[in-house]
Amino acid sequence: MNRAFTCVLIFLFLLFCSMAHAEPPRRIVSLAPNLTEILYDIGLGDHVVAVTDFCDYPPEVRTKPKIGGFSNPSLEAVAAMKPDMVVMTKDGNPPEFAERLKRIGIRIYVFEVRRVSELPRGIRELGAALDVSQAANKRADRIEKLLRQYEAQAKKKASSGIRSALFIVQPEPPIVAGPGTLIDDSFKLLGLRNIAAGASSEYPRYSIEMIIHGAPDVILMGTMGRGIPGGDMNTDPLSRGLFSKLSGLEAVKKGRVCYTSDAVFRLGPRIVDGIREIAACTGRL
Repeated sequence: MNRAFTCVLIFLFLLFCSMAHAEPPRRIVSLAPNLTEILYDIGLGDHVVAVTDFCDYPPEVRTKPKIGGFSNPSLEAVAAMKPDMVVMTKDGNPPEFAERLKRIGIRIYVFEVRRVSELPRGIRELGAALDVSQAANKRADRIEKLLRQYEAQAKKKASSGIRSALFIVQPEPPIVAGPGTLIDDSFKLLGLRNIAAGASSEYPRYSIEMIIHGAPDVILMGTMGRGIPGGDMNTDPLSRGLFSKLSGLEAVKKGRVCYTSDAVFRLGPRIVDGIREIAACTGRL
């Protein structure tokens, strides 16, 4: 009898611990801008209690308490928010910070996806961990549908004169989007050849000579918060200096130069908007 009673107590204790652990988090700290956007997109904005200094979308997130950068968050600032979950990325956040959080008893969730094609799965898994699977699945389905749609449209327009592209992240000195970047993923999805795909790093420095030699059919550039009105190369002094050196390129002569928003840089819900911007610029819509 005593043994049976003891077994029942152990079972109830384990059940209680399991239920306590499964309690959905209601105070969430986000350690990356793309994760903040995902959390808001799946309906958890009200549960986000703090974000990084770089989290700026949606606009209402700018009033949230800040815990530092995503490469150097403050442990004290995070702990002070009394979170029951901290969401972070595998690449952008320091792995040692995850260990420090676990040592002081704070639950973490590590978002591990890196490619555009993996985003829907990542959103579903994050939603399941945060007990909002229905909303997360719905948003993931939407992204999958749009990615398929853009890819199909691009294949129909692949015979257009625009086949190669270059994305300039920074005009002076020129830094471009190379292999393994979200922009390179987007180019591949749209059937475009990235002339910087053979670079040895994700964001290599490119000389004027290298750009001229690559002769991209179209050049894209991220505004990166510079607030360039109308997407005109003549409105940004840095861009104006670069394109004056590239004036002999057909892409520049024919005005095949476009500016994009920061959506193309974040692996979150707005990446589909960024891909649409690239598609519109390169005749893939």
